[in-house]
Amino acid sequence: MTKPKIAVIIGSIRPNRFGDKPAQWILEHAKARGDFEVELVDLADYPLPLFDAPASDAWMPTPDPVAAKWQAKLNEFDGYIVVTAEYNRSVPGALKNAIDWAYKPFVRKAVAYVGYGSVGGARAVEHLRNIMTELQAVSVRQGIHIGGSDFMPIMMGQKSWDDTKAAFDAFVPDLLNNLAWWTNATKAARADDEVAAKAA
Repeated sequence: MTKPKIAVIIGSIRPNRFGDKPAQWILEHAKARGDFEVELVDLADYPLPLFDAPASDAWMPTPDPVAAKWQAKLNEFDGYIVVTAEYNRSVPGALKNAIDWAYKPFVRKAVAYVGYGSVGGARAVEHLRNIMTELQAVSVRQGIHIGGSDFMPIMMGQKSWDDTKAAFDAFVPDLLNNLAWWTNATKAARADDEVAAKAA
């Protein structure tokens, strides 16, 4: 079996966002393992309109060309690491909108999370876990949560992510080991399904 492909998705599009820093950090960790192909996918590169299609891509072709491009990019991957902020105790609107535009790419694939916010983005990640259940994706149990006491000094220019990131390194192997297991398991199961469908 070929190496699974993992997308690290930056889930905030604000110009002063913090998310690109932990996204690059977890990308480097995933690449260093050697058992993934990993790519950074920046939501800011996909200027999606508010979801206004008559139905999701689960039921009809997507009428918007940017959304179709977004779906095509997601379809390249076997699993995902979503890096998310917490906005008002939930998921950034841009990220939720992007997920609403792309149901099919997540089906029967594994997802891990890196969250940041006043309580480590925990409430946003919990909402994402519920959303991904509806999309038939598999959320790994482990997560990385960067609290406000860590990222706010960076946002205020008092510290840098390089000064802080080592404190989170210990949590990475468990997250990536479980993402690897579930990604390989779901990839193999999808392949079996394709073989069975062709034989039917």
